[in-house]
Amino acid sequence: MTTSLTAHVSLPTLGIFGGGQLGRMLAQAALPLGIRCAFLENAESSPAAVLGPVFGSGQLAEFQQAVTVLTLEFENTPLTEVDQALTTQLMHPPRIALATAQNRLLEKGLFDRLSIPTPAYRAIQTHRDLQMAVQELGLPLVVKTATGGYDGKGQWVIREASAIPELWQQMQPAVPLIAEAFIAFEREVSIIAVRNQSGEIRCWPLAENHHHQGILSHSIVPAPRSEQLEQQAQAHMSVLMNELQYVGVMTLELFVTANGLLANEMAPRVHNSGHWSIEGAVCSQFENHIRAVADLPLGSTALVQPCVMVNVIGQHPDLAAVLAIPGAHVHFYGKTEREGRKLGHITLMPVPEMTQSQQISALKAILPNKLSLPD
Repeated sequence: MTTSLTAHVSLPTLGIFGGGQLGRMLAQAALPLGIRCAFLENAESSPAAVLGPVFGSGQLAEFQQAVTVLTLEFENTPLTEVDQALTTQLMHPPRIALATAQNRLLEKGLFDRLSIPTPAYRAIQTHRDLQMAVQELGLPLVVKTATGGYDGKGQWVIREASAIPELWQQMQPAVPLIAEAFIAFEREVSIIAVRNQSGEIRCWPLAENHHHQGILSHSIVPAPRSEQLEQQAQAHMSVLMNELQYVGVMTLELFVTANGLLANEMAPRVHNSGHWSIEGAVCSQFENHIRAVADLPLGSTALVQPCVMVNVIGQHPDLAAVLAIPGAHVHFYGKTEREGRKLGHITLMPVPEMTQSQQISALKAILPNKLSLPD
């Protein structure tokens, strides 16, 4: 009698820079594949700690010894830590993608070089630079820190020239800055894609994103009226990922305007606007990122059913009440409540007994923070 043996596949131990909710969901996706994760996280508590060892500040060497390949969950990962780790391990995505995403001026320059349309912008180092930007780009004018800042932090909108002196006092400590022309966009969308080590690229459907006080409140997938936009967004993503020789999941946030898509910013990681993919896609953004980094075949990014993803911000809703809504899938991150903090997300999947609008209405009645959910 002949016994058939399955060849052993050598799987990496994945080291993730960051141990927040994205690292947690990456590790959740890695677990069924038999891939272990470890995290480098300087915060006192880590949502990812339940899924693997967490190495804190000053433990970079121990972190390196525990893992075989590196990735990240946050684009503000310190480059000094990355550079030290790269002396012994490979990282996906590549360092150049991280460094570019950390500096909005480098990012805009990359978009220009690749002919990806983006709002007109100017570099700001001095008060004179800001005055010239107002003259050249007009008002209103959006000013952002060139580095750092997320979820609406590190941003100002100049609406009147008389406000410039006072606003400059607030901005000056954050120099260098970037000034961008104010875009009267119709809506915001994002495209998320994955590229593997042989250069294959797969894209998820466009998501339409809605924000509340600078924080993503909910995403609608697929983005309505997006058929023509989809091809344009996929083309931009393909050019961008190939230029960077990217491996893993990347997100490109875009403005929809009367003249087409304008690129806002890129994120070299899994993204909040893709959390719907856990239930709503054949293979989620998290699993496909793990597959790409581990050099495994990519999964299908096809949509299972149209859906809505809603962020839980600031306060937890009653879990039983949310689960009583047909089609509601809850993901809490194990974080303590704090104003403006992302505590979890809820994905509403289609069910026969309720329409999507009925699901949303039921959820609005439960959420402590009502945000700006549609009616």
